[in-house]
Amino acid sequence: MHANLGKSGLMKHIAVILAGGTGSRVGGQTPKQLMPLGDGRSILEHSVETFEAAPCIEKICIVMHADWIAEAQRMCLQNGWQKVAKIIEGGHERWESSWKAIEAFQSPMTNDQSPITLWFHDAARPFVSQRILADVAEALQEHKAVTVAVPVTDTIYKVKGLQVESIPSRAEYMRAQTPQAFHLETIQTAFDRALASGDILATDDAGIVHKYMPEEPIFIVTGEEANKKITYKEDLNT
Repeated sequence: MHANLGKSGLMKHIAVILAGGTGSRVGGQTPKQLMPLGDGRSILEHSVETFEAAPCIEKICIVMHADWIAEAQRMCLQNGWQKVAKIIEGGHERWESSWKAIEAFQSPMTNDQSPITLWFHDAARPFVSQRILADVAEALQEHKAVTVAVPVTDTIYKVKGLQVESIPSRAEYMRAQTPQAFHLETIQTAFDRALASGDILATDDAGIVHKYMPEEPIFIVTGEEANKKITYKEDLNT
């Protein structure tokens, strides 16, 4: 058992499931996170249940588009999820959804002084493993910012237009995955600085920390190819 499991009282790990997108690249009127996979259950259900089953996770927050909050509430009741503490409305951009979750947990959830960590996970990555979650929890014992990534296996081109400009070494690159987890005060400080800058230029939460809190190293947990993101309609047949 990991020393930092939520129930130990040493650290409160809160998973933020980012499900506020519309999934336009998948097509259709229903957001992709509500679409079924091969077993008939939705992408969101798979993602939430992985964190629901993780011993290290204390609470779950689902971030949804306003039009689909009622559907998320229905899923919670239907599945009997016990760890879902909040369902909140997302923002127009990913960073806005993350910031709303940070605001929702700025006040301690309990009366003790246990440090809180927030784990930001794409709902569209429904196959994250318990091994990855356990490794992230372990890494948070020593690091205040943790991300998940896998080595690049394909050749990478740096391009200019449709011409190859250079071919960098694959050894220098990894592909980002989620969850990306942070001590609450770390991600809050990074976002405070980003908002103060007036021009947030980052595609994910680790990017916010890297750009606006460069003094804080980001530790990498090795991910898995199975932890892929559902992006296109063909991915739904997995």
